[in-house]
Amino acid sequence: MFQSISQWLHGTAAGKFLLTMLISMVPVAELRVGLPAGVAMGLPIPAALLAGVLGNMVPVPFVILFIRRIFKWIRVHLPKLGGLIDRIEGRAYAKLGSRALVRYQAWGLLLFVAVPLPGTGAWTGALIAALMDLRLKNAVPVIFLGVVIAGLIVTALTYGVTSII
Repeated sequence: MFQSISQWLHGTAAGKFLLTMLISMVPVAELRVGLPAGVAMGLPIPAALLAGVLGNMVPVPFVILFIRRIFKWIRVHLPKLGGLIDRIEGRAYAKLGSRALVRYQAWGLLLFVAVPLPGTGAWTGALIAALMDLRLKNAVPVIFLGVVIAGLIVTALTYGVTSII
């Protein structure tokens, strides 16, 4: 069974698209890894960009809506993980401490998500939006636009590398 799933994922365009989406959903990898992986698997660049952006956006509303409750639950029911949660929140609050991010909430969040560097992106942007108490209807479009910009930057870098090879 697992072999047939693996063959389908690598063998069809739909499978490659789905795998690119799944890679782009992973917190640290996001579309910075998903998009080049999709291109490396043979997806056309526009399809890889679409899969990367869609995959990167899937967790965003869930993070914004539920992360505070999840953190609270973990602290109550799994106290040994409380230190990890404190570190995660501490890092997000440190990024939130940027004056531009607080003063220009939407623009700061957009720029933060749009820069495709480690520690930035949709996951951290959604966590910051939750900590800033941004409403879902205000945060998701801003994060989406940031993900699209990051995707275009990663696409340009990926296209540059693939055209050299």
